[in-house]
Formats: sequence, C-alpha cells, structure tokens
Amino acid sequence: MEPMDLQGALHGNGDEPLLDAYSQTVVGAVERAAPAVAHLQVEKKGSGSAFAFTPDGLLLTNSHVVHGAKRIRATFADGTTADADLIGDDPDTDIAVVRIAAAGVQPATLGSSRAVKVGQIAIALGNPYGFQHTVTAGVVSALGRSLRAQSGRLIDDVLQTDAALNPGNSGGPLVNSRGEVIGVNTAIIPGAQGICFATAIDTVKWVVTQLLRHGRVRRGYLGVAGATVPLSRRYARHFALENSHAVRVESIEPDGPARRAGFETGDLIVQFDTKAVNGIDDLHRLLTVDRIDRATRVAILRRAQRLELEVRATERCAA
Repeated sequence: MEPMDLQGALHGNGDEPLLDAYSQTVVGAVERAAPAVAHLQVEKKGSGSAFAFTPDGLLLTNSHVVHGAKRIRATFADGTTADADLIGDDPDTDIAVVRIAAAGVQPATLGSSRAVKVGQIAIALGNPYGFQHTVTAGVVSALGRSLRAQSGRLIDDVLQTDAALNPGNSGGPLVNSRGEVIGVNTAIIPGAQGICFATAIDTVKWVVTQLLRHGRVRRGYLGVAGATVPLSRRYARHFALENSHAVRVESIEPDGPARRAGFETGDLIVQFDTKAVNGIDDLHRLLTVDRIDRATRVAILRRAQRLELEVRATERCAA
C-alpha cells in the first residue's frame, strides 16, 4: 500500500475540482436569487422571510407569517426597507402575497416544480432566528408529499428537502442550481433532522393568480363536518365500490348546500361526481372553484342503501 500523501490530502488532491464546481454552483445560484429575498418584521406576529417575484414590488411569503398582521416591514440585503401591504393570503396552502411601494426591485425567477428531480441541489434562503440573509444547501429529498396546513386542509405536491430550515425561514425561496425558485419554504418537523418542506412553485403560481384576481382562493363548500372512517369490504363489494374508506357526516349546517340536498347525519359519502371519496381530504380536493353553483351527484350509503343526491356547492367563506 502506498503511504498517504498527507500534503495532498490536506490540499484536496482529486476532490478539489469537484468541490469547487459544487461551491461555484451554490454561489452562483445565491447571487442570482439573494437580491430578491427580504426579511419581514411583522407587528403582532414576529418575523419571517419573503421574496420579490415582480419588479414592481410584489412579494411572496407564507400565510402564517402575515395573516392578521398589523404592520409589515420588508428589508432587503442591500438595506432597502419598505412597508408592505397584504394583498391576499391562502391558509390552505400557506401562501400570501404582499406589496411594497418600491420600484426597481430585482425579482427572483420562478422555475417549475414539474421539472424537479429527487437528489438535485436545493438551496434555501431566508432569515432564521433573525440572522438575516442566511443560506443553507442540500438536496431535494422527496416529491409529492402532503402537509397539513394550519387550516386543517392538506397542502398537496409539497417538496421535501434536507436544506436546513429554522423559524424565520418561513416564506423564503427554495431554489435550484440556476437560482430559480422551485418552492416556498413553509415548515419543519420539530425534533427531526433534515426533514423540511416547501410548497411547490407550480402550486404557488396558481394560488398567486387567484389572490391577485380575487384577493382569496375560491373553493367549494358543502356545509358538513365529516370524519374519515373505514368502509367494510362487504359494503364495498355489495355496492361495487373501490373505496376502502368513506366520509361519515357528523353534522350539517342548517342552511348549507348539504342540508338543502337532503344529507343526513350518519350518511357515508363514497363518491363525488363519480370520483371515489376515501376521506375528508379527497372531498376537499374535489371541492374546487368549478364546483361552485354547479349541480353535482354525490353517492352516499344510508342504512344499507346506496343513494345519489344532487348538491350545489356554494363558495366557502374565507377564515
């Protein structure tokens, strides 16, 4: 065995070009994205992160950072500081849009989460624990995760990363090796190491369109409280259902669409417009804006009978 070349090991013979290439990639991505990133000081809430996505001062952040805020102030890495106004927020995806009265803001480039691959470089920018303009790097650990929002609904198509996130990173961008935003950093699992989440940018783009158009995201509403329950195989076979679970109606709003359609407490919702309903989250996903005021057939099981009710969802009021 050849003796170890200590001097070569210390100077990184063989690995130095690789390390340089990785470092240069991260540095280049940060240089492109960092000017858009702001520290948010939120009165009555604390602080978080945001980033500009248009040159006229529109910023993306998390709903939980700015919802109900009395005053929002944004500070960029170059020292630019401006008050921000909340344009709209969506607790169901934890996304919000704020506007600052400042021209010439350098916006981040929004990428596509559809092109993201597991294992690719992921770089998080933000302001954890008040340490402004912090960068962490890792990889995309998984795609298509679901994460429970504070509203109770599931956020679908969430990116998982091991790029370290801490309180204060919320609302900052997760970028790829080209500095393009692939997600909005939103959550960590307390006590876990290297399990962090970002709302995928393709979801964010759709939410932003809704917020800028309506000031909110429009969703359908049935007026029921439900619980996910197992569906016996015997029931599923008898009624030729693919379901393993259903939604049991626990309570019904007195003047809601479900009451007008004839729903009763104890009904098991198994299909919504021919789509299987295996839980309350399935029902939430199916109650999209195009269901509002549209007649939809809902299959239920009631006292060993399969019934179909016609319901017209209304628009769910913002929380």
